[in-house]
Amino acid sequence: MKYALCLLPLVLLGSACTSMLPRSHTESTSFDSFEAARDAIEKLEPMKSDKATLANNGFDPATHPNTKILTHSDVVRLFVPTTLLKREDLDPGVLACLEARDACHGLEITGAKIARVRTGNFLADFSNFHRRTETTGWRFNGLVLFVKDLVVYRSWGGQPMVSEVEISRNPLGPLQDVGPSLLSGR
Repeated sequence: MKYALCLLPLVLLGSACTSMLPRSHTESTSFDSFEAARDAIEKLEPMKSDKATLANNGFDPATHPNTKILTHSDVVRLFVPTTLLKREDLDPGVLACLEARDACHGLEITGAKIARVRTGNFLADFSNFHRRTETTGWRFNGLVLFVKDLVVYRSWGGQPMVSEVEISRNPLGPLQDVGPSLLSGR
């Protein structure tokens, strides 16, 4: 009976106590979904929309996190024609921006909502024998170019659905990293 009481906590820890496993999440945007961010960019009409329209759609560079303001030279680095890409291959809005020189600027918008959850057996995870981490969410990136306040070009991309599973197995559990640390003298 005494041994059974000692083993009870181990059995409970070894069972599916996934609520005790670490969880983390990253939110680097004010949008709830990839689709909402995409729609906000697609509502911009090149040669018609302006910065106010962009702000009304939820992309105000002063308040939206992870928005990079691009100078004319940044835009040039992005779109300078190479041997594979000729000037006539560029979008008319990009050309208008490049020709506008100092009146040309842009916004590079990135955002993500990512959750990482460790699942599985608590005791195996805690003792470093077996860990399973599930990563889900989405990542978005957009580019908007302006000549003065007029939107001349917009594009978007990213990952509408992130779904990754990382599994690590260490046959020696907590002793797995002892050998390398002894060899390196730490």
